[in-house]
Amino acid sequence: MREPSVPKTPVREPPYPTELKPYGRALVDLARRRDEVLCLSGDLTRQCEVDLFQSELPERFIHGGMAEANMMSMAGALARCGHIPFVHTFGVFATRRPFDQIANAIAYPALPVRIVGFMPGISTPGGPSHQATDDVALMRALPGMTVVDVADAVEVRQVVEAVVDVPGPVYIRLKRGEIPVIFDEGHVLRLGQAEVVVPGHDVALFASGMMLAVALAAARTLGEHEVSVSVISVPTIKPLDTATVLGAATGAQIVVTAENHSIIGGLGSAVAETIAEAGLGRPLRRVGLRDTFAEGSSTAPYLFGQYGLSTQALIETIWSTLGRPGPAPGAPPATAEPGEYAPV
Repeated sequence: MREPSVPKTPVREPPYPTELKPYGRALVDLARRRDEVLCLSGDLTRQCEVDLFQSELPERFIHGGMAEANMMSMAGALARCGHIPFVHTFGVFATRRPFDQIANAIAYPALPVRIVGFMPGISTPGGPSHQATDDVALMRALPGMTVVDVADAVEVRQVVEAVVDVPGPVYIRLKRGEIPVIFDEGHVLRLGQAEVVVPGHDVALFASGMMLAVALAAARTLGEHEVSVSVISVPTIKPLDTATVLGAATGAQIVVTAENHSIIGGLGSAVAETIAEAGLGRPLRRVGLRDTFAEGSSTAPYLFGQYGLSTQALIETIWSTLGRPGPAPGAPPATAEPGEYAPV
């Protein structure tokens, strides 16, 4: 039996330890060094971790209220005055509701506004009014918009520093609450670069955000059953690191993408466009929401299973696409103690 793949970049074994509010602390640290950084909140201050900013730097905190479109216009005006506004609300309210203001007041003039959308995809059980399942597609379509979907607390701590000097607007997706620590502390988030976390040769598995933990769990199980999976972490969906995408896809039999988002317009679409334009013929499977709104639920893990974003669903997708005989191997049960995180 082939040995399971060995991570190229050091990652921890699940269940993962977690951190509370790594983004909120990182933004305060950045703002203490950079006077031009401002914090805007759309009536979700505590929920977006910026109660820390409001408490420690109140003179640079602006409460936009439940008026996201106006808040985006304000952010654009502040950016024209030399500030670097970080704007915070839930992802669906940060993109779908104020899309016209983002396009005209921020993206068209290419202003340095950083839009931070919490609760991406179906990480919230709150139903379609609160689930940002199309936010990457919307932001990716805007000219000049950088789109970032980080995977763990180590990357969350680094993302504010990574984006602060980007020339133009940035959209960042962030999980809310306790954030898993997947990477070792030596890991460095490099904007615009994908990274091969686990090398392999049968499958090129591209994952962003919350789906990295799922991808690593699937690769681990498949490796125990003679399927070699290369796991590529894609924290920057736009601009996509096409060189790494093509390098990994060229060396694999099949290509699979995994995203906490619709399969339309997000990571799967970006990878599909890249390999198609390069003339690279590989079977492609996109794991994500399939042209549907999600339902509400009492728990987010239920939704990941219901809509095919679980470790088991990813294993079955890879197994069947490779044409392996018999049923797909079963994913180990996701067990975690309080203060820990396990992939679903």
